[in-house]
Amino acid sequence: MLLGLVFAYLVVSIAIGLYGATKVHNAKDYVTAGRNLPMVMVLAMVFATWFGAETVLGISATFLKEGARGLISDPLGASLCLIFFGLIFARPLYRMNLMTLGDYFRIRYNRQTELLLSVCIVISYLGWVSAQITALGLVFNVLSDGLITKTQGMLIGSGVVLIYTLFGGMWSVALTTFVQMIVIVIGLLIVTGYAADQAGGLATVLAKAAAEGKFEWLPTLDPLDMLGWVAALMTMALGSIPQQDVFQRVNSSKNETVAIWGTSLGGISYFFFAAVPLFLAYTATIIDPEMVKRFLADDSQMILPTLIMNHMPFTMQVIFFGALLSVIMSTASGTLLAPSVTFAENVLKGFAPRMTDGQFLWALRITVFTFAVIVTYYAIVTNESIHSMVEHAYRITLAGAFVPLTAGLFWRRASNLGAGLAISMGLIVWLILEITGVEEPVEPQVIGLMASALGMVIGSTLSPNRGHGHGGEARHI
Repeated sequence: MLLGLVFAYLVVSIAIGLYGATKVHNAKDYVTAGRNLPMVMVLAMVFATWFGAETVLGISATFLKEGARGLISDPLGASLCLIFFGLIFARPLYRMNLMTLGDYFRIRYNRQTELLLSVCIVISYLGWVSAQITALGLVFNVLSDGLITKTQGMLIGSGVVLIYTLFGGMWSVALTTFVQMIVIVIGLLIVTGYAADQAGGLATVLAKAAAEGKFEWLPTLDPLDMLGWVAALMTMALGSIPQQDVFQRVNSSKNETVAIWGTSLGGISYFFFAAVPLFLAYTATIIDPEMVKRFLADDSQMILPTLIMNHMPFTMQVIFFGALLSVIMSTASGTLLAPSVTFAENVLKGFAPRMTDGQFLWALRITVFTFAVIVTYYAIVTNESIHSMVEHAYRITLAGAFVPLTAGLFWRRASNLGAGLAISMGLIVWLILEITGVEEPVEPQVIGLMASALGMVIGSTLSPNRGHGHGGEARHI
């Protein structure tokens, strides 16, 4: 019966998404929802897209193992990324009226920069979307008590998300995400309140966590420890800024004010509400410590679903898994659309510039389908944890894309040569360190970021930009 109710919820989600598809009449509608979204929808999309499987299943499991110290990249770094983007990057990018970040790189620099960084952005989504598909497989496996395998669950989940994203684009993402955010917030609060009562109350749970040092999040005074802490924070806080999904939400806003504050408030909301699944997971150490001990040694991502199935009444199970599916699908749909749009607009269209709007819309949908197949396959064959897949997703954009974006917006001298050296030096240094396994004193992507900044300074000093502003007019969509 529980599985039947879940499938009914999936059908409703598809119906909402297909209704959104009726609003799509051209590529602009598909990519930016016609730039018509109000504050509440933009905030909901920012919050729900980032409040994904890694938040409920991934970082909650990390919290049980490492405490708050293991959460520097997410939710702290992720929240700072959204706040930084809203307050610093949203206004100048919104005013350019672009379709993708790749368009910005072409206008500010050249076609080569657009192509290279667009490919980097697309690659960065492989782990993030796959993490959501992995989580969907896990949910269906638990709900069916093993009758549906994780692989079969991944195929079912990715198929559902693909249907409404494929046809409705950003309109479907916006409408389904708005409904899903309501389910997420109400559902998780109800279930967490019930779990707190089972564990002896809020004060009991917090006191036990504090006694075990779970709230210690600052680094020690050891220089290497401090460097590692800052590196973990920077990877997500800065590496996530040159991402199409954040930009797309800004760009879908109906005005600048919505673009700025919808993103910033979404980041703040994400940070505070991320504490809810952490608290919920920790109640398991009181309610069923043996189960927690067993899964910490085996598959820590199973702790929360097992807690709900073994220790909660049917009503709580329905509420939790409805909220969890909302969490995963809202993130999966947004992160599936973003790289697909980037590839179609900044890679494919460059080789077929004479495409009509109708042809481009078909190209977008074919790309969405293709990327869904790729990430589902990757989710099936990889053995990485959900949190790890998401955490690793932003390394390439931190090393290669952050400096060209930031320097292009805020340093008038930033030039094509500077961008070329920033990309090449950042990516080469990062790849060498990744391949050789050198992660001391800080992680490879942070060294790559430093090399990228050095390349931008050298190139822009040797051959400074002689133009003004952003280097050209935006192509309107």
